[in-house]
Amino acid sequence: MASSNDARTAAAAGDAADQAIAQIGARVRLLRSRQGLTLKEVASRTGVSVSMLSMLERGVASASVGTLVSVASALGVHMSDLFDRDEPEHSDPVRRLAEQPSVRTNEGARRRVAHNDVESGVELAVNEYEPGGASGPVATHHDGREFGMLISGTLTVELDGQTHTLKPGDLIAYPSDRPHRIINSGRKKAVAVWVNIEGP
Repeated sequence: MASSNDARTAAAAGDAADQAIAQIGARVRLLRSRQGLTLKEVASRTGVSVSMLSMLERGVASASVGTLVSVASALGVHMSDLFDRDEPEHSDPVRRLAEQPSVRTNEGARRRVAHNDVESGVELAVNEYEPGGASGPVATHHDGREFGMLISGTLTVELDGQTHTLKPGDLIAYPSDRPHRIINSGRKKAVAVWVNIEGP
């Protein structure tokens, strides 16, 4: 009986993941179309291939965290804006865990957007990387700046071809237009707080 329940739970989770991928893809396509951008133009802004962008828009492939952040930035929004979510009617200084959208990727990473301040152009996220997990298969770039502080585990940040190893408490800051990729080469899960700020 337990295995049957487990199978149903796994199937439901798979359906929810497929639905989320389709919703994100539809949102990307809508934003790109509204701005009159071609797939090739978005690809040149992000370093993400046209074929990957096409699969993302059609909902047939799950994109990495790095890809979603880069694509969102190229479209003038934050990654959290790619989620189809209802906004609360009244402003509340507390954003509960259940209200924070998250995405898990095939690269072993999970990004939870804890706060997105549209007016200030600031997005704060909690990133988790399983051992061997990464922000994406290749380095990506986008507009703005980012600041990351490692909470636990170890992370390697590839930045413009240079490697930087972070230990708990270490912080890294850089312009997001520099090609970057984040990898957990350790044996334990790594957790980091990441802040993305809009701008050139």
